[in-house]
Amino acid sequence: MADQLYLSLWFPNFRFDTLPATLVSVMRQFALISKDSRVAAASVYPISFNEAPTYQRIYVNDDRAEDTSGSIIENAVAEATEQLHDDMAYEFEMQWKLWAPETVDAQPGDTGVDIYPDFESVRLDTLWKLQPATVRILGFGPRFDDATFEQNGHVRIDFGLDTPWLAETLEDEELDEAATKHIQQNVEILLAFTLSVEKNCGISSRLLWTESGEPLAQKLIDRLQRVN
Repeated sequence: MADQLYLSLWFPNFRFDTLPATLVSVMRQFALISKDSRVAAASVYPISFNEAPTYQRIYVNDDRAEDTSGSIIENAVAEATEQLHDDMAYEFEMQWKLWAPETVDAQPGDTGVDIYPDFESVRLDTLWKLQPATVRILGFGPRFDDATFEQNGHVRIDFGLDTPWLAETLEDEELDEAATKHIQQNVEILLAFTLSVEKNCGISSRLLWTESGEPLAQKLIDRLQRVN
């Protein structure tokens, strides 16, 4: 079953007024790995995530935009944290590209399909493509959601579902050499970001965790063992 994947970061002698600079530091490391230095969206939540955002901005970073300077990491963080309150959480969405499977079904008239006399649908080989995936980088005020940063980290990265690292949309028999290779590449991207943060952001500790509590590494091992 798909599971939410997070990376929590704690910083030594952390002071809340340094949160904007801390967020910028982490987001720069993400930009180095993703090759995309633009922020896609920013939100500010008061009290808890049950409350409506007090600030929200979605950035247009394609040809439709006359000016994309607002989505530069430093600018986006400065604007969202202009009013820095210790009972708020500051969330920034960025994107990277991960390998994902794409299954194509043949249709009547496709080359070679006529050899199947009772043709309804023929599943072709699974294709893998680099697809954009949203990552949310959050900084927590010390009074947000009953001091959630004590458990979740001063900064938390929400990677979304762990599907890119497990390919659970594929049946075990579909987890062939190509699939294993692309899963490994996704794992390498995840590790590259984690190690970059550890090396360059001055953290005191980090934790890669899933919502279910089951370690990603163990889930990956179990997944691969089923087909080997």
